[in-house]
Amino acid sequence: MAQKGMRDSKRSAEILAVFAAHNFYAGGFTPVEMRTTLEDLGPTYVKIGQILSSRTDILPEEYCAELARLRSDVAPLPASVAREVIESQTGQRIEDLYAEFQDEPLGSASIAQAHYGVLKDGTRVVTKVQRPLIADMMRRDFVLLRKLASFVGVVSGEEDGEGMIDLASVVGELERVTEEELDFRVEASHTREFANKCIEDPAVVSCPTIVEELTSRRILTMTYVDGYSLEHGDRIDADGYDRHAIAEAILGSYMHQILDVGIFHGDPHQGNIMLSGGVPYWIDFGMVGFVDDHSVRLFQTVVLALISRDAETMVDTMLALGGSSRKVDKPRLIEDVDELVERYATVGSLGDLDISSLMADLTDLMDEHSLSMPSSYTMLVRGLVTIEGVIEELCPDYDVFGFITRKMMDRARIDFDIAGSLMSEAESLVITGKRAAKLPSLTYDVLRNLAKGRMKVNLELTGYDELANRLGAMVRSVILAAFSCVLFLGSCMLCSTDIQPKTHGVPLVALIGFVFSVAVGIFAVRRTVRR
Repeated sequence: MAQKGMRDSKRSAEILAVFAAHNFYAGGFTPVEMRTTLEDLGPTYVKIGQILSSRTDILPEEYCAELARLRSDVAPLPASVAREVIESQTGQRIEDLYAEFQDEPLGSASIAQAHYGVLKDGTRVVTKVQRPLIADMMRRDFVLLRKLASFVGVVSGEEDGEGMIDLASVVGELERVTEEELDFRVEASHTREFANKCIEDPAVVSCPTIVEELTSRRILTMTYVDGYSLEHGDRIDADGYDRHAIAEAILGSYMHQILDVGIFHGDPHQGNIMLSGGVPYWIDFGMVGFVDDHSVRLFQTVVLALISRDAETMVDTMLALGGSSRKVDKPRLIEDVDELVERYATVGSLGDLDISSLMADLTDLMDEHSLSMPSSYTMLVRGLVTIEGVIEELCPDYDVFGFITRKMMDRARIDFDIAGSLMSEAESLVITGKRAAKLPSLTYDVLRNLAKGRMKVNLELTGYDELANRLGAMVRSVILAAFSCVLFLGSCMLCSTDIQPKTHGVPLVALIGFVFSVAVGIFAVRRTVRR
């Protein structure tokens, strides 16, 4: 126990020394200073920085962009140590497991490094080996971070006390994600699930296969992808591959993951997409996002509402998506969203739309109104922004937002319940009709009471123009509704005639009248309800 206390004290002193060296208490952190400080603090903080690089809900965009540089390689483990980890996890010698094993790692990171090998049956594989003692070190660091978070409590980035961050919750979330990354069986499970549910045609898009007998808590083995990452874009042209086809395959796969499956790659940067024989391969499933069907529909509604410039629907969906620690000023939120919609509506075409800026502005707007997005949505937004950057680098003339919009429209058409919508509109029409039928008698009663002096009316005319506009719109809606009814009745009478041509025994002109009358009726009711 005393030894553990001494280790914690020593580690605390090391952390304070790093902060002092970076002059933490003098002027705060710039993005670069934050990255270099985390690098000096060690593997735990490098991993925290990597996780935070995708959390724009916690850090500003410029900090996230700088922290993304923490993915670069670190000093590799000695070959003897890597071999010892594999042998201790499997209980077998390297020579008994592999026909060939390369001591020089393919790459090394803060938690693990990867080695190429060939199994006895000729299967080419990559084995990821966790650094010894890294798990214990990171857990001790999180003990200290929890103590610090409980001491500090809550911090605020604004003078009025809003935009508050619960440090204990943030540390808890980071610790949970890190703990999952320390257990390679979790990543193996993600990879298997992704391969089973997200890969439709391996000839178009694929991913590695897990080698079960060489996978445990501290080692992860998967089939080798013989190719290169998208970071080496110059090789794509040299190999004669079609950049446009590759971009469409990657983006189509990503939208399939989000819209159809509900499991998506949480960190789809260039280094995590390999190209082998012209086929894109997703790799590294340490960070995977999950969204349910209801959440996908809400996200889809936000995008489609943006396209149709429907600020009110966007606000309703944003309120359904994000929780708030205070009462939201909905009218002001609608004004701000309307301004956002108008700003992006001036774009000449969907291909000119900067989805990165749009997502960033939408996130900032939610922060301003104290609306917090679930972590899955934060990862989703970050993923979409990242994949747009990947496609932009790969194929600059590809219309990313147009493709996303088409996919969402296709999904919306599949989800649309025609019968239910018509029934709902019919019910609204009946209710509106019943209310309208009472208007003459109510008007008579009011006028009689006024004539007999039983009622006094105090009128204060404010916003007269707005009132006139609303009354004019209502009158137009009533006229449209009446026209719809007349057209419907006329079509019914035409059904009893022998007018040709006919479809299923119904005159074609009558059928057209039915469809048109229903369409006009629905349009009129919607105008009335919105007013």
